[in-house]
Amino acid sequence: MEELIKKTREIRRHILNMTAEANSGHPGGSLSSVEILTVLYFRLLNIKPDDPQWADRDRFILSKSHACPVLYAALCEAGFFHKNELKSFRSINGILQGHAHIKTPGVDMSGGSLGQGLSFGVGVALSAKLDNKKYYTYVLLGDGECDEGQIWEAAMSASHYNLNNLIAIVDRNRIQNDRWTHQVMDIEPFKDKWLSFGWDVIELDGHNITELINGFNKALDSTEKPTVVIANTIKGKGVSFMENNPDFHGKAPNQEQLINALSEIDNS
Repeated sequence: MEELIKKTREIRRHILNMTAEANSGHPGGSLSSVEILTVLYFRLLNIKPDDPQWADRDRFILSKSHACPVLYAALCEAGFFHKNELKSFRSINGILQGHAHIKTPGVDMSGGSLGQGLSFGVGVALSAKLDNKKYYTYVLLGDGECDEGQIWEAAMSASHYNLNNLIAIVDRNRIQNDRWTHQVMDIEPFKDKWLSFGWDVIELDGHNITELINGFNKALDSTEKPTVVIANTIKGKGVSFMENNPDFHGKAPNQEQLINALSEIDNS
């Protein structure tokens, strides 16, 4: 457990440093997803960093692709590429673009437009069934993109095909771009929607590592249905002036803010 907690601190440092270096990016929704990706990449996923295209690997789909700093940080820490690559975040010739792209080792879907990752994940999970493969497909969604009809078409398809090898995770940080999600489109009753579409639902604290581990293990035990993990989180988690602050959805920290933010993480 202590190693996982240390990993969350390191991933948060990477997110802050790379967005500050680029003076661009999306720190808020990356910081809210740190514990989720830490548990996935360092406790759960069956992957081989030295063989990113291994046919039997578990798949991870980042549907909220603008939050790629957290994915790049996790991939780097897992050994998919050297830490020096983080300095090239959002550079035109670098391997770490502003939205996740399959030219980056370890990335399974190129993203950009929101609302598409679950459909992609349904296809990947269905392919596993057809090919008699045992891998799982995990899809990280933002709660804001759950406004979109394509999410619910995909949800309906997943239950129709009994994709018990598909696990969706919703980063439920309740901030969408520059305002609260309920101001843009109220998606409640959120849990009931997933249940009505034929999914198993697990709701938990998305910053509690023990709850995440137990929740994912429960999802892996599902024998008939796809599972969604609704992870209640705080946007900007770990940095006091970023927490629950819509300003840092797509705003990089300046140098003074970076110093203060890193100090908070080091002392957490």
